[in-house]
Amino acid sequence: MAHLEISDLITAVEPRTGRRLPVRRAEVIQQLLASGDGRAARIVSRLPVDRDDVLDPQAVDTLLISVHTELQRLSEELRIGERLVHVLDPLFTAIRSTTPGTGPYRLVDVGCGLGYLVRRLAATHALGPDVELVGVDLDAALVGEADRLARAEGLGCRFVHGNAFDLPEAATVYVSTGVLHHFRGPALAEFFRAQAASPALAFCHFDIAATGLAPIGAWVFHHARMRHPLGRHDGVVSARRAHSDATLLRAAAAPGIRPLLYEPRGSVNPFCTTLRPVIGVRPHLEAPLRRALGRSARRLVGPELLTEATA
Repeated sequence: MAHLEISDLITAVEPRTGRRLPVRRAEVIQQLLASGDGRAARIVSRLPVDRDDVLDPQAVDTLLISVHTELQRLSEELRIGERLVHVLDPLFTAIRSTTPGTGPYRLVDVGCGLGYLVRRLAATHALGPDVELVGVDLDAALVGEADRLARAEGLGCRFVHGNAFDLPEAATVYVSTGVLHHFRGPALAEFFRAQAASPALAFCHFDIAATGLAPIGAWVFHHARMRHPLGRHDGVVSARRAHSDATLLRAAAAPGIRPLLYEPRGSVNPFCTTLRPVIGVRPHLEAPLRRALGRSARRLVGPELLTEATA
């Protein structure tokens, strides 16, 4: 049976424009029951609808903002922001060394949600003043809340409602956190090909490491920190949907991109592994990136080094 996340089903948008589409509760419940997930179906059955059985968009937006706020607190506890900077800072160092004086550079966060990554980078100035920070999401409510938070915090970043690959200004680096497992089958490779076909020099996407302990850890953390049943449910399902290291490297091997994995599953303690990134760089950037990483470059592997033990 397929593992489905409720949050993926209760909102629908036109992919190119982000225009919201109506979602009928009965159809969502039917999908969940067909996947064998009666618990998720019961959660959805309690969401409000109008006379046509269309889910109340305001209620859905309020719920998702609440769930993403709790996810932000979980990210803070797991120090996800620091782990991101550990990789992104050397990546931008490598880019600067090969393109001196051509800044400013632009980091685009794909599926930014409430913009935790972008807002944290803006608040800490971790990547330097020559990096413009942009968050993009197809969910207008999440982008609106991210923008409100950034303005309240006085941060130098911006948020855009729409498709991250249709921005009028090209990205230098695409990033994301917890997005890759939402892409299934051919859509995962298409996601990477869109970035390879752009002027971007690199991408760095953090997602859940597909370890045997990941669903157990997700259950513990989400039940301890998430109050709404939807957040608890989707947190565990996300871990179950995590892609293997080999799947990510195969999908990321788009034309003109050198795919690399940082901290492959078999090389780290499964009790400590939460998210880890798949990185793609233009071939000329690999050597400068390894130099910028220093001793940590040992954690970076390409497809040819991903053995059965680490896959």
